[in-house]
Amino acid sequence: MPRKDGRFKRRQVKPDPKFGSPQVQIFINRMMISGKKATAERMFYEALDKLAGKIEDKQPIDIFKQAVKNSMPLVKVKARRIGGATYQVPVEVEPRVSEAFSHRWLIGAARKRGGKTFSDKLMNELLDAYGNKGKAVETKEATHKMAEANKAYAHFR
Repeated sequence: MPRKDGRFKRRQVKPDPKFGSPQVQIFINRMMISGKKATAERMFYEALDKLAGKIEDKQPIDIFKQAVKNSMPLVKVKARRIGGATYQVPVEVEPRVSEAFSHRWLIGAARKRGGKTFSDKLMNELLDAYGNKGKAVETKEATHKMAEANKAYAHFR
């Protein structure tokens, strides 16, 4: 981060080649391990091709976007130390960070899932998130419950 102005330019992500969506490219970049982008792209597109076979009336990219939207948290808890005690203070999450949480949870849940290939695991996790179930949506709901339980500490923001 620069010292002078305090502002920095956020780099624009180029859209992915197949769907022309920057959101998809960001997701693929987050999926990538050890810089193997071609492998991450192949696995993601395989998962979306398999999704197309599951739900006929919807486009796979729409299913993906809805799955991400369903697992995006609105609030999170942040630890604040006040007077020797640590409080879990609920804080609203800005949209870009919320999307990052959603991507991280979807990818992590897909990796822990049982199945043969990662594209199968990712397809199943996206289907579950699209239907408002699955591990990523459960994580979002757990975050919301924790924030709701600690609503009394909201004045410590």
